Formats: sequence, structure tokens, C-alpha cells
Amino acid sequence: MDVNPTDAALRRALARARDGKALDVTEATVLLHARGTDLDRLLEYAGRVRDAGLASVGRQGVVTYSRKVFIPLTRLCRDRCGYCTFATAPGKLPAAFLSPDEVLEIARQGAAMGCKEALFTLGDRPEDRWHQAREWLDAHGYDDTLSYVRAMSIRVLEETGLLPHLNPGVMTWQDLQRLKPVAPSMGMMLETTSRRLFEEKGQAHYGSPDKDPAVRLRVLEDAGRSNVPFTTGVLIGIGETVADRAESIFAIRRVAREYGGVQEVIVQNFRAKPDTAMRGMPDADLHELAATIAVTRLVLGTKMRVQAPPNLIGDEYDLMIRAGIDDWGGVSPLTPDHVNPERPWPQIEELATRTAAAGFTLKERLTIYPEYVLAGEPWLDPRLYGHVAALADPETGLALDTVPVGRPWQEPDGGFTSAGRTDLHVEVDTTGRSQDRRDDFDNVYGDWDALRERVPTASAIGGDLREALRRAASDPARLTDAQALTLLSADGADLEELCRVADDLRREAVGDEVTYVVNRNINFTNVCYTGCRFCAFAQRRTDADAFTLSLDQVADRAAEAWQAGATEVCMQGGIHPDLPGTAYFDIARAVKQRCPEMHVHAFSPMEVINGASRTDLSIHDWLVGAKEAGVDSLPGTAAEILDDDVRWVLTKGKLPTKEWVEVITTAHRVGVPTTSTMMYGHVDTPAHWVAHIRLIRNIQEETGGFSEFVLLPFVHHSAPIYLAGIARPGPTARENRAVHALARIMLHGAIDNIQCSWVKLQDDLCRAVLSGGVNDLGGTLMEETISRMAGSENGSYKTITEIAAMVEPTGRPLRQRTTGYGVPSEERAAAAKASDGVCGSVRRTIPLLAR
Repeated sequence: MDVNPTDAALRRALARARDGKALDVTEATVLLHARGTDLDRLLEYAGRVRDAGLASVGRQGVVTYSRKVFIPLTRLCRDRCGYCTFATAPGKLPAAFLSPDEVLEIARQGAAMGCKEALFTLGDRPEDRWHQAREWLDAHGYDDTLSYVRAMSIRVLEETGLLPHLNPGVMTWQDLQRLKPVAPSMGMMLETTSRRLFEEKGQAHYGSPDKDPAVRLRVLEDAGRSNVPFTTGVLIGIGETVADRAESIFAIRRVAREYGGVQEVIVQNFRAKPDTAMRGMPDADLHELAATIAVTRLVLGTKMRVQAPPNLIGDEYDLMIRAGIDDWGGVSPLTPDHVNPERPWPQIEELATRTAAAGFTLKERLTIYPEYVLAGEPWLDPRLYGHVAALADPETGLALDTVPVGRPWQEPDGGFTSAGRTDLHVEVDTTGRSQDRRDDFDNVYGDWDALRERVPTASAIGGDLREALRRAASDPARLTDAQALTLLSADGADLEELCRVADDLRREAVGDEVTYVVNRNINFTNVCYTGCRFCAFAQRRTDADAFTLSLDQVADRAAEAWQAGATEVCMQGGIHPDLPGTAYFDIARAVKQRCPEMHVHAFSPMEVINGASRTDLSIHDWLVGAKEAGVDSLPGTAAEILDDDVRWVLTKGKLPTKEWVEVITTAHRVGVPTTSTMMYGHVDTPAHWVAHIRLIRNIQEETGGFSEFVLLPFVHHSAPIYLAGIARPGPTARENRAVHALARIMLHGAIDNIQCSWVKLQDDLCRAVLSGGVNDLGGTLMEETISRMAGSENGSYKTITEIAAMVEPTGRPLRQRTTGYGVPSEERAAAAKASDGVCGSVRRTIPLLAR
């Protein structure tokens, strides 16, 4: 129940708004009650914030709109919202979906009238509720509704030149990857964070699975992580409280600050519609709407674009402009508002007149807002550059006065031209990187201050350490997670005992041999716009350290490695927007054509998702294609910590845990083995390490597809998240020993091979973990650029002689292995011995740079 604030509380909140002070949720709730002269003051302060924001981007006195057509691709929906007339039943429609011809006819007519946006609106996943929708999709060859959305978006781009704006409802992270290449912007109204409206029978969102506030907030976050310019907003008057409204606005602000992807916020008022469950509800009062707009403007600040739909406000145009809007949204000269069909859009000429009467000039924008047009990458996919550039003023990012024409949509046809600092793999050990951070450091990773609020905090570790050690030694399979966590606190004599237990299990599982593989890392590009906050390797295409290899260069490096006795190449790269959809298959084929017997260990789960999204293949089909192209196994990297609360601090746009697991388990099912990894010691806690290792074991028990578990200590020196003061400087020596030992114990009987990373650990610490459960040292590598760019001081390769010298004090035998832990042929072993495991082109001729 809403309680009106006291006059004193309202005066205090207005004074803070007047003085430009940050408001909290309580103050915002108070201001939402403003009426009369108090409302006038509130609107004045909000308008002042809006005007400052427009001045900062060179659009003083401008209110924008988008000239669009509305394409109701399907009116079927699996949800049952109490206020909606858009969703209907199959019997009331001539077909479950508009046909391609119907879609294109709407788009062509709109293009002829100068429209530039094709707004695709549809119900959420109708095939989950209506068999007619499933049957239509099957009959027309589409796996799901979003596959049809993607296909129609491409046809609209190619045949009309209109820019799709997609409103398909709730989308997963993976859905966003599929759709980003075909749409400059997307959207989904948050509506409200009120769980009561979702959970209580008779409320507006009851019985609608896609209206779960937590699910909808996750969509906003995933869109931000995916660098999708995204429209969202609040819907007022559907039964929420005033406090609910304030909380919804602040929820949007949090996502907008953290990821920077919310391009506009719509503040929409409920209007009752006949033939709906909420037909008897009163319309939201327009002064209530104005107060909500003003508070939204004050909370979201100068950078946010705020919109009110002009067909839902009666004649109160001036009131909404005073409240702080700077956009009217999409307005169509052709199609009705199919969501509010009883409320026609104003004519654009009338809208311009009304805007001018309020002292502003109406200007047309595109569906992607000017700031994102001008920013380009990573917000705009390169496959859409030409379409957007044809319609955008290059100086302002606003719409040109032009009629769209169709132009081809296609995968980039370049990307394999040698470019940039292609000798970085050698120079990283000599001249080093050009600078310690990118010059877009302050904005490319999101808001660092907002991020600090999400960093997990570690709880004190308790428990009976002696009992945990006894359980680890006698019955490691029955070690509980609580006992595992207790073991991670071991120090002194207890740590030595933990390592002894782990080493006994190592001896039982694999004997005393220390293994290594003669291999070569080939990073085919470091151009990447994913925005991982721990990564010092990724560069923009224009950065001094950026590079991309040609296919011939990749094959040449593989051939050099083969000559040096390598049995494996490990290939990973940045998520380069210019690489063609077939890039990963092309790379694998290039190596196999040059070196048919070389084991191709390539492409992280993130790259698999990228490849599948760009080729519009399922993960299963993409992996089958990769296997056919020559991929023999996958590196289980991109795991970091398999807990999304940690991942969304550590990375901006990398795949969620669920998708990582899906890629890995699918690879195992199609016969492609993988490694497994954990990168630790940054913003995580020991409890996350235990849960991560447990998940790895569970997957192994299900699939049996992991060859090894690799522990990767965080290298902090040039990592953005460390430079921002958020991550700690990697794990301690004690923690490194404890977690390597724990991995051996927790994975005993499931994964035999536990690998340490000599790249990230000094030789003496490698020897220490070899005495605490580790049996493998990885590879000679020949070139290791990723950790070296982050500041690792251990070089980019190790010769066989150097590996032997490192292991010799342990007294254990050293053995060269293959990727699958077999024995290399005599010919391979002889070639490796002759080169000492490293090809001549990468060997240092001057000393390794000291820090």
C-alpha cells in the first residue's frame, strides 16, 4: 500500500533534486508523489538535467523520434498478461505468423514513405504454448520463432534497407548472439520489478512466465554484456506501488551504469482496453506519468534518453517535454500501433508542431541511437555498418533525409589478411607491449564504480581440518564441499600434510612420471570486443598491439612447429568481428592441409558460441562441422570461474556458465574431447573454487570427456580489473599449493591428469605443486602471448632442456606425451629432441625483459 509522504520529506527530496544531488530509492519514491506546484518544481529540475545532457552531445533543444513501420510477426504468445490485446488465439488469425511476403510488403511500403525502422513485435515463444505455431515453423523450415525473426530481419535489410529493431520478448544470452548481427538495436520493457504482480493470482503478470522480474532483468544484463543497444522501460498503473516504480527505475539504472547498453528508457502509462482482464482498471493519470518521467530523468541522469509514447498522452505533449523526455519513440506514417490499436499515432507533422510549441525541434533518428552509431564497435556489428551508414549523418549520428534501399547482408569477406603487429608473439619477450592499458579503459568495460558493488566477499573458513584431512586420505570420493573448503585453509604442517595426501593420490592414479607435450600456441588474432575485464590480450583493431594472421601465416606456424617435433597446435583468438562465419573451420582446414598428422586442439567454448551464432548453426551441428574440418579436441578455457556472480564481475560479455557447460557436454557427446580449466585468485573466493571443481567432476562423471584439469592462477599486472583496483594481485603461494592439491583430491577417480601452468608460476612453485598432486606441466608452447601480455614474467616458451631442469630436483622421471597422454612416435620424439621442443623462429636472441 502506498503512503503519502510528509510535506517535510517532499521538501527535502525536492531540494536535493534542485541541487543536483544523487537520489536514493526512498527519495525517488517521495518525489513520485509530487503534484501541483511541487510537480512543477520537479519537472523544472528534471528538464534542467535533460537540457544539460542534450547540450553535452550537441543536440541542444532537440527531441528525436524514429520513423518506423510496425511488423507484428506473430500475435501468438505463451504468456497471459491481464492488460494485453496484442496476444490472441490461433483461431482469430489467418495464420500463426505473417508470411515473408506480408512482412516485406509492409517494409517496402514503409521504405517508400521514408521510414527507416522495421519494428518487429511478437509474442514470447508461441510454439511453447500453441501447436499451430510449432506446426507453422516446422512447415516453413524454422527451428524456432527467433530463427524466423532472424531470417526476416535479413530479408528486410537486403530487400528494403530498413533497420530492424527486435522486440521478441525474453531472450537468452545465446539468442542475443544470434540476433545482434541482423539488428542494430533490440528491446524489451522491464515494466516492473514487482514480484507481487507476477506471483499473486489475479495480478497483471500472473501466469506469464516471461514476466518474472528476475528473468527480465537478466535479459537487460545479457544485452549489456553482448554490447547490444537496448531499449527498455517501465509501465505504470498496472497495480504496482509507487515504491515498486522507484525500485524499477533504480534497477534499470544499475544495469545501464554497469554495462552501458541501455540506449533509451520508455515511461509508459497503462490505458485500459476492452476485452481484457484489466478492462475495469482506471487509466494511469497523466500527472502521475509526468512525475514518473521526471524521476526517471533525475535518477538516470544526463546521458540517458527518456521517451514517452505520444499516442498515449492525449494532448499533454508540453507536460511530457517539461518532465524531461528527449524522445517520442517510433512513430509510423503507415502502420497502427498494434499493441495499442485504439490509440493512433499522431501525424509526424503534428508531432513536430507540438514539439515546437514546447520550444524544441523535432529531428529524426535511427532505431540505434546517435551515440551508438558514432561509437561503432562494439555496439554495431560490422555486417550492419553499410546499412546504418547509408541512413546516418556521419557527423551527428541522426537520420539522413533519404529513402532506404536494400543492400546485401553478408558475412564479412575479409578478416584473414595479415594485419598489425604479427610479430608480437616474439616481441612480447623483447620490446614488450606498447602500453599497459587501452585508451578506452574508462568506458569499454562498463562502470568500474558500479562493478565494485558486485564483488563477492569471502566468508570465514571453519571446520575440523584434521577430520577433513583424514577423509581426503581415506575416502576422497566422500569429501564434502564443506570439508574441501576447510582444506583450502591449510597452512604450515597442515598444508604439507594436504600436499602429501594429494601426492599419494597422484601416485595411485598416474604414477611418478611428469609429462609434457611439444606443442605450439597459435593466437590467430587478438582483436576482440567482448570486454573481458581480466584480459590484457584483447585489442581493438586500431590499437598499436593489435594483429591478425592470414591463413597462410597460421599454416606456416603450424608447419614450423611440426618441423620442431610438435604433435599439437593449440589455437585460440579474440572474437574478431571481421572474421567470416566459417573462420574457425577455415583455420582448422588450413592446418590439416599443411600438417595432416598434427593434432588440432582449438577453439574455446566462447569461440564455439561465436561460430555457431555467426553461421546460425546449433552448437551440436557447429561442433560436428568443426570435427569434420579437422578439430581434434577443444581447450576448456573461457571457464574462469563457473559461477555467474563471479563471471559478471570478471567479464563483461563472455558466455554464461550454462552455455559453457552446454558447449563442453555437447562436444563430449559428438566425440570431441576437451580439457577443463579454472582461473582463480581475482574477485573469487575459495568457496567458488570448491564449487567449480565439483561441477567439473559432475560433468566428467556424466560424459567422461575431460583429458585433464588445468589450474590457471590469475596474472594481474596488466589486467584491467586489477588496474581498476577491483581484483587482488593473484593467489598467494600457499593458496596455489592448496588448490592444486585439492583439485587432485576432489577429482580423484574422475580426472587423472592435473596440470599446472609454468607460464603463470615460477619454477620453484611448479616444483612445489608437483609435490602436491600435479603430474603434468602442459606444453613447450613455443609462443605464449596471452599471459605475457598480462604481465607474466616466465617467458613465452620452455625448451625440453628447461623443463627437464625444472623437474630434475623432484627426482621424478620426465616423459613427452601426446595431447591424449599417449606416447609420441619415434619420429616425433626425435624431431623434438633435435629442436629441443621449440622452433628456431621464436627463440630469444636477447634476454627476457625484466619488469
